[in-house]
Amino acid sequence: MRARRSSRTAEFMALFRALESVRRPASARLFDDPFAPAFLGPSLRAVVAVSRLPVVGRIVPLYIDRRWPGARSSGIARTRLIDDLLGEALRDGVEQVVILGAGFDCRAYRIAGVERCRVFEVDHPATQAVKTARLGRLLGGLPAHVVFVPLDFGQQAIDRALNASGFDRSARAFYIWEGVTNYLTEAAVDATLRYFATAVSGSRLLFTYVHRGLLDGSAAFEGTEELVATLRRADEPWTFGIDPATLPAFLAARGLALAADMGAADYRARYLGRAMSGYEFYRAAVAEVPGRT
Repeated sequence: MRARRSSRTAEFMALFRALESVRRPASARLFDDPFAPAFLGPSLRAVVAVSRLPVVGRIVPLYIDRRWPGARSSGIARTRLIDDLLGEALRDGVEQVVILGAGFDCRAYRIAGVERCRVFEVDHPATQAVKTARLGRLLGGLPAHVVFVPLDFGQQAIDRALNASGFDRSARAFYIWEGVTNYLTEAAVDATLRYFATAVSGSRLLFTYVHRGLLDGSAAFEGTEELVATLRRADEPWTFGIDPATLPAFLAARGLALAADMGAADYRARYLGRAMSGYEFYRAAVAEVPGRT
């Protein structure tokens, strides 16, 4: 990501959420994100406006799905999956929510009950500056339950940033790390996971990752050519991945236990059925801090 502007891929994800939020009929939508359009440039806002039209609107997601197979469908299914897991954590009485690499994620403002928690949004200063400015205009000010923590994962230590922001190390937390690890170095991922392992027992981390085979060429996946070209044009190449077969050992070496690991096909099938394919290299996992004896 270029240092002086927000993430382009964060804007694409906001587009997918905005399109889902105007899909008809409303009862078929996986979620409603009224904030998403605010994070789009004029051309993408026009795409959302066109998608509201009864007939023409159906062509927009079809075009996206043909051009970037699986990107939109897996993105919205993953959004719903994380929404559901966050909702479960809130009902279970979690006291803090930490959103690492928050991008234009607005769960802190749209998920019922989250306002009763302290939410820490950790992100690159450039993306965070854009987000806070637009949220301030939308909401008439920034909500008191949210703390914005500027951080460059590749250059700064997460423990210092969170501790300085008032994060309570003695309280159980639910962490969301969506769409970030694939842009980092292994050292940065390692440092963040080791930091999470020092959290209170029962804390959980939902994180996404890509199959290492996509990066080293040891595995082939549908629809990667156009994706890789898009990432290069955006100057946001992917740099880190994990082989799913090694994930339990990878986490255990850092003091964590694997609670769940789902591929794009899994969470897409859960919410959209099995008619769609693509993006099978993208995965979502849940790690937890085991009880200490």
